[in-house]
Amino acid sequence: MSKLDGNGRWQSKMTLTEHTEQYEARNEAKTSRPTPEEYTMARDYILLPHMLTIIDRNVEEIRASTNILKRLSLIAAQTVMNQIHKDMHTLRRELSKRNIKVINDEQIDLVIYYKIICRGYEERFGIVRDVVRSEISVRLTRYLQDVAKYLGQYDK
Repeated sequence: MSKLDGNGRWQSKMTLTEHTEQYEARNEAKTSRPTPEEYTMARDYILLPHMLTIIDRNVEEIRASTNILKRLSLIAAQTVMNQIHKDMHTLRRELSKRNIKVINDEQIDLVIYYKIICRGYEERFGIVRDVVRSEISVRLTRYLQDVAKYLGQYDK
């Protein structure tokens, strides 16, 4: 029991309704659920390091090969890796600005679980490995299309 409990003034309403609404709105903003855009950002934050790992493995395979276009493949891979690093940096900065943390939780069978902490709200979600593979394939295709556009400029 505090000193103020026995005081009758604290039992009545002492705040204006607009102050109460402002206080509640501020507290809701601190512990709000992630928006769909923020879920997409979290998914990208999870996928991009996996993409780098895949590309890095392929770079090692290309270096060991005797392919005639080995140098071109290495340059294209390095260009894609640089773009992924740049995207990861901007994504980390944006997640930090929005006070969102993504933590690797565990892997059970074919599902990888992550924990998202968003402005005080904590949620666990999982991604199926097949979905990760297909999404990485789609993303790598986009990055390679950008490299192809860049190379297409020299065609003219």
